[in-house]
Amino acid sequence: MLVAFSVTPIGSGDSVGDAVAEAVRVVRASGLPNRTDAMFTTIEGEWDEVMAVVKQAVDAVAAVSPRVSLSLKADVRPGVTGALTAKVEHIERVLNQS
Repeated sequence: MLVAFSVTPIGSGDSVGDAVAEAVRVVRASGLPNRTDAMFTTIEGEWDEVMAVVKQAVDAVAAVSPRVSLSLKADVRPGVTGALTAKVEHIERVLNQS
């Protein structure tokens, strides 16, 4: 499955970058395929392992913030692997055919 999520500290000041970096650090340490962009971090893996990483990322932000907002979108496709890169590669192939 793919899970795209965004975790945001609330009530800990104007700058959220340091807390968000801690969440991304958790994701990268997980060893699961992942990608971070300006809006979301996407992780690929099995349900239990991906959700455990999301929880750990939320916990990392909660350690420095009294409140945490979590946005999450999931593509649940049992048995599919490599979707993190395959979806983007398909779009690039189509764009390059023009």
